[in-house]
Amino acid sequence: MVLDVSEEELSSLGVREGASVLLTHQDQPLAVLEVEEIFSYDKEFLAQHVYGTTDEAHPGVLRTYSFQDRFVAGPITLVNPPVINPPYDRFWRTPRQLRERFAELGWTKVVAHQTRNVPHSGHEWMMKGAYLAAEAQGILVSAVIGEKKPGDYIDEAIVLGHDKLRESGFIRPDVHQTSTLMWDMRYAGPREAVFHALVRKNMGCTHHMFGRDHAGVGNYYGTYAAHEIFDQLPDLGIKSVLTLEWWYCPVCESVAYEGLCGHREHKQDLSGTFIRSIIQGGTEPASVSLRGEVLEVVRECADTYGFGSPFVTEAYLENRTPVMSIPALN
Repeated sequence: MVLDVSEEELSSLGVREGASVLLTHQDQPLAVLEVEEIFSYDKEFLAQHVYGTTDEAHPGVLRTYSFQDRFVAGPITLVNPPVINPPYDRFWRTPRQLRERFAELGWTKVVAHQTRNVPHSGHEWMMKGAYLAAEAQGILVSAVIGEKKPGDYIDEAIVLGHDKLRESGFIRPDVHQTSTLMWDMRYAGPREAVFHALVRKNMGCTHHMFGRDHAGVGNYYGTYAAHEIFDQLPDLGIKSVLTLEWWYCPVCESVAYEGLCGHREHKQDLSGTFIRSIIQGGTEPASVSLRGEVLEVVRECADTYGFGSPFVTEAYLENRTPVMSIPALN
């Protein structure tokens, strides 16, 4: 791993190559870092080669420019395992535990679905389509939780909303698992798509689905750049499943898929804005847009976890129960 630290802090702490450093979180010991290397780096060079831009309007670039001026690198050893708090404790598994779970279920082909949203019918059909395309035995929903900004869905609604699809039988329980990934998005577009695929490979997945503008932001990347990059790479040990757009077609009176439905001019987007308007409007959705069972869970999460809102507010940021807690060592 690498950790950004200022030159002044390294000097004041007396940290040098070969040192062992205790890392803390929530003011408690967490892990030990064996310092193998300390080096400087060019932030603009890093931004350009990761994000393809040095524009500070890009959130990943802005994050990179906020780093301290030195990287400390070396292996880490966990010394104080964190406690995963409810409701995430039901869904958190290490990569080894996930692979063991897949073996128990008899899954040899597993397709990963990354999400940061409450599931609408487009997500549901994207998972089903990728499952069929990969000839898989299982779907792993890998919900990204962690860093949040006002207006995002609260993490609890995302995780419990996806699991409701399994509980209600919209996707068979024996082919669907919900899990969590603690990761702060960098919005690096196609390069982050490759990273996501490698992370899910480590979890035991054999396939990873990618939709439009995966890990993108603004207009920095092409709509299907995350699809195209895999054509330029050698075999990574995990296959990409490339999906186009799903929408509601009023002519077909069903969810439709780009390339199959001939009524594109009539399409009704299942956009995040549209789904949010349903959740905020207090009306019951049609099942072709958002499952009523999922909406019920979202509303329950708003009351239980979101201080009255299914979307991140300042109150949520200040008072939410952390995803994990670090126990005090005796």
